[in-house]
Amino acid sequence: MPSGAGHDAQMFAPRCPSAMIFVPSKDGISHNIQEYTAPEDLVRGARLLAEVALDRAGVSKGPKS
Repeated sequence: MPSGAGHDAQMFAPRCPSAMIFVPSKDGISHNIQEYTAPEDLVRGARLLAEVALDRAGVSKGPKS
């Protein structure tokens, strides 16, 4: 996904593999007091982060709960 976002990944990328996980915000608004992301979308992002971390650590996935 093309993005102008940099954040920490921009600083880490020259030194190690880096990525960002994007979750949808209402009306596409971010970095603004009106930014809102639904709790279920935050959970999806957190689950993806956990899945990737476990995969990178070589931990096999168990049954989905």
